[in-house]
Amino acid sequence: MSFEVGSGEDNRGGVTLGERLLRAADGLGVVLPEHEGPWRGTAVYVDAKLNRRVWVRPTDEQRRTFWVYLQSDGRCLAGGSTTDPAEVVRAVVAWTGGAGLAGTREQAPCIEFRPWALAHEREPLGAVELAWCRRLDGIHMPPMNRFPRVHALLAAAYAQPVLRRLMPVTSHFNLGFSTSITVNGPTTRVGPMIWPHDEGFYGVRNRGELLARFETPEEAVAFVAAVLPEGIGAAR
Repeated sequence: MSFEVGSGEDNRGGVTLGERLLRAADGLGVVLPEHEGPWRGTAVYVDAKLNRRVWVRPTDEQRRTFWVYLQSDGRCLAGGSTTDPAEVVRAVVAWTGGAGLAGTREQAPCIEFRPWALAHEREPLGAVELAWCRRLDGIHMPPMNRFPRVHALLAAAYAQPVLRRLMPVTSHFNLGFSTSITVNGPTTRVGPMIWPHDEGFYGVRNRGELLARFETPEEAVAFVAAVLPEGIGAAR
């Protein structure tokens, strides 16, 4: 078991992030799980049997507030922020100890999650549906809550049945589509990409070449859906 987390120090007497969490754990009378790393300035606690991780990182150099993210099978399902190191420790211990989302939130009220995460916990969603849910959920968490045009584009694309069956591929807020659930390289991309910030419009581009610009995301996704190859199926 390792408690060395990152290499930076905060302004509280030269105490590292890992040491602060260790002290909080000692005060609660609990033991933190194994730490994975090293990650500079970030704590990653792991339960290998459950394939769960908790990422903890400070929001500023003074480490007055902490972001906490809960992962399962490499996918982030929930998160939140708190100023209380003890609450961080309770979230870590609960999640890596096998508690569900609701149970973890009972121990650490800062943890938030959306309905799709609970549904996925009860019965795992398919890879494509899960990818869409996670991207659409970004509007509720920083920094994506500062980009309404990006969220509007994702929502419009998800409303198109032919696009909803494909894997969403995002790059610099631009949205493309893939026929593969595991490989998002150029050979699996299908159709053009949509740029939500294209000189004030939703631009549709193929390898950077402008095909059209639209005022609304609905128009842009309709254009992309219309130019997809006939008979295209779901990503697999």
